[in-house]
Amino acid sequence: MRCAAVIFDWAGTMVDFGSCAPVLAMRRAFAAEGVDVADADVRAGMGLAKRDHVVFMLSTARVADAWRAAKDKPHSDADVDRIFAALEPLMRDAGAERSALVPGALQAVDALKARGVRIGSTTGYTRPMMGPILEGAAAQGYRPEIVVCAGETKTGRPSPLMIWKALSEMDVWPASAVVKVDDAPVGIAEGKNAGCFAIGVAASGNALGLDLAEFQALSEPARQTLLTAARVSLAAAGADLVIDSVADLPVALASRGLIGAA
Repeated sequence: MRCAAVIFDWAGTMVDFGSCAPVLAMRRAFAAEGVDVADADVRAGMGLAKRDHVVFMLSTARVADAWRAAKDKPHSDADVDRIFAALEPLMRDAGAERSALVPGALQAVDALKARGVRIGSTTGYTRPMMGPILEGAAAQGYRPEIVVCAGETKTGRPSPLMIWKALSEMDVWPASAVVKVDDAPVGIAEGKNAGCFAIGVAASGNALGLDLAEFQALSEPARQTLLTAARVSLAAAGADLVIDSVADLPVALASRGLIGAA
């Protein structure tokens, strides 16, 4: 079946090479509570709606222990609410800093549009968090037809509801004619649960967690070692296909007959 639409993730997929903004914001939010969290603590739950992400982190043994050490008691729902409230402006600031499109992303979108493919998106960010990112992306020429944010459906990832909402508003069906592109396992699960063809992106996303300069500074052997591990992780999450970057998407889809050749 030919591809009717592509639903893109945002951070680590289309913008913010390395998906670094959520790490910066989340670490700052926890630091304000006197709790030190590591990059790995944040990245383990990447792609979840941000309130769910806070809950996920506090439920892990390492962060729960760090919280008890700092507070002398377990976390409460009120603590989650407070961290989440503090996270919003931090995410806006970090997102604004990290809104640059992944190299080749705009060209890939243009190539898809030229073949009649519709473009939508979902994200684990709330609408207020997305504000500066949407502005920055639009200034660079990227304006997806629909953006569905965390909190705009009853449940977030890995449920399929955000994708289904996007498809409903775009009047696109069946879901089997849709491709979901994401850099995190929970986003791949979102795509599979929706009935889409799911594609993981390895180089720009959460699995490597390196910004563009750091990625480009790697030696070729080191780069390939990290990319192999990222590809394996995304495939294990259920990705039907793994590419290094969204820049590779048109060729990958054309090679499988999902869109016409250039």
